Amino acid sequence: MDTTLDTTSFILSEMLPEHYPQVQEIYTLGIATQNATLEVKAPDWEEWDSKYMRSCRLVALTGQGELAGWAGLTAVSGRCVYRGVAENSVYIHPTYKGKGIGRQLLQRLVALSEQEGIWTLQAGILKENEASIKLHQQCGFRVVGMRERLGQLNGQWRDICLMERRSNSVGL
Repeated sequence: MDTTLDTTSFILSEMLPEHYPQVQEIYTLGIATQNATLEVKAPDWEEWDSKYMRSCRLVALTGQGELAGWAGLTAVSGRCVYRGVAENSVYIHPTYKGKGIGRQLLQRLVALSEQEGIWTLQAGILKENEASIKLHQQCGFRVVGMRERLGQLNGQWRDICLMERRSNSVGL
C-alpha cells in the first residue's frame, strides 16, 4: 500500500510509532483549545495504538521532518455488522493551520478507508469548531444532526455536530 503523497510543501505518510510524541503534542494542543475534543488528556502510546486502526493512520511532515498534523480512524463498534463504519480524527499543529494540510489528510484518509472496506465515515465535532465542520463538508461529509448536551468539558455541557460521509464505491 502506497501511503506517501507529495504535496506542495508537505509529505503525507503512514504514521509510525516514532511519530507518536509529536502526534501526542498536537493532540494536547488541540485539547487546550477546548473546541477540538471533550478529552482532557492525550493518552499514552499503548492506549492510542490500541484505539486507532493501524491501516488508516497518517501524518503530514514538513521538509524538515516536523510533524504538522495527523489523521486516523477508530472503529465505531466491535460488532461485525458495523465493520465498515469508522470515526475520523484530524488534528493540525497551530503553526500549520490554514495551509490546506487538514484537507489533504482527510482526503487521503477517505481514500485509505475505502481501500479498507469502510463504507461510512463519521465525525463528531464540537459545534463551535466551525473550521473542522467546514473542512469535513469540503471533503464530502454532511451534517446528520446536532447532539445536544452530549458531554461535559470542565463542567460545561457541549453540543456535538454529527457528520457522515458515505462511500460512492464501498458497500453499495
